[in-house]
Amino acid sequence: MKKLALIVTAAVLAATSAQARQAPAVAAVSAEQPTTFVQVGRLLADPASGRVLRDKTLVIRGNQIVEIRDGFVGDGKVVDLRSAFVLPGLIDSHVHLTGESSPNSRLDGVTQSDATQAMVGARFARRTLNAGFTTVADLGASNEAIFALRDAVRRGDVPGPRIIASGSAVSIHGGHGDANGYRDDILHLMSPESICSGPEDCMRAVRLQVRSGADIIKITATGGVLSNTAAGLAQQFSEDELAAIVASAHRMGRQVTAHAHGVDGINAFLKAGGDSIEHGTYLDDESMRLFKAHNAWLVPTLMAGDYVARIAASPDNFFTPAQTAKALEAGPKMLDMARRAHAGGVRIAFGTDTGVSAHGDNAQEFALLVRAGLTPLEAIQSATVGAAEHLKISNEAGRLAPGMPADLIAVSGDPLSDVTELERVRFVMKSGQVFRQD
Repeated sequence: MKKLALIVTAAVLAATSAQARQAPAVAAVSAEQPTTFVQVGRLLADPASGRVLRDKTLVIRGNQIVEIRDGFVGDGKVVDLRSAFVLPGLIDSHVHLTGESSPNSRLDGVTQSDATQAMVGARFARRTLNAGFTTVADLGASNEAIFALRDAVRRGDVPGPRIIASGSAVSIHGGHGDANGYRDDILHLMSPESICSGPEDCMRAVRLQVRSGADIIKITATGGVLSNTAAGLAQQFSEDELAAIVASAHRMGRQVTAHAHGVDGINAFLKAGGDSIEHGTYLDDESMRLFKAHNAWLVPTLMAGDYVARIAASPDNFFTPAQTAKALEAGPKMLDMARRAHAGGVRIAFGTDTGVSAHGDNAQEFALLVRAGLTPLEAIQSATVGAAEHLKISNEAGRLAPGMPADLIAVSGDPLSDVTELERVRFVMKSGQVFRQD
């Protein structure tokens, strides 16, 4: 009986730990916590409505909003944003915090330890937060590096956005998420445990990622631009493998998002019940029907397409020949893809693939979304209420209301008139703490 009690206790602790990883709890508010009054000239509290409120005061106790009052009120700790435009902290649904593209990227992969990558990620996490992004989904990094960084931010040891992390991507052997382009003995050392072949092995990979701490499962359903292999951009997993991945992830309470360029991989993943597509370069009319039938999300990552096309065409191109060919093929097509998806009624969540482009520049995605046909309000919705729904954190992010975490940003101008105002954030508060105040 004593042994049984120990086993049950261990199981309860493990379940509690898994739940904590998936849905970080917001600290309880108590009367003893300090109160801050944020006086706001213009307030887009709920981007879903598009309604701009004027002359309001956000009453913040500890890390939560407890009230939104009319007029400029409060004494004691007051933050004066009466001349600013305030909106919820932004959400980037696709980043890679532990690295950044450069001529040294391939060398970094074999010289940096997981600890080094976590430290690099801490620098980029602060930069991302200062740019106004209070929540991100990190979709592809060393398990040890990104889970340590996520947990350090959660504890308050490191300044950064709330991180929803996938850790290593689930990929086929030799696929986009595997190591490519090195000596064979090096490849075996670099290949992560999330690489799989066959339905049973792919279920193992998913379960391993969940056990390791993944909040979300990221897979590479097709080839990718920056993998150093001339394997194209088409489907890489079989239909049976995709079905096994999605089913096993869903059974363990995790949603699945797929890196996918080729239309065959996009459609096969959506038919398997996948939750969202990253990139979506070659989607077609059938894809749009499947998106809507399965209530799935598209994360277009237009900055990534723009960036790789520019680098590949420049005199200072540092991509390998295989990467260059794919960048020139896919990059220029992504803006039109997003335009067609938006016109076809596909739900779009904001995501940049930052780490391909430079950290801190995330807000440049807004202008590209507007070029693709979204209104400034729709672009903002994609990075607030839309991204929150996509990531299943609508009770934690995306709007400003009593009971919600005090995650908010401010700009000087009106982003509903000029969405590039979001590239010039002047104030950032996350969980009631001010991180930037210009």
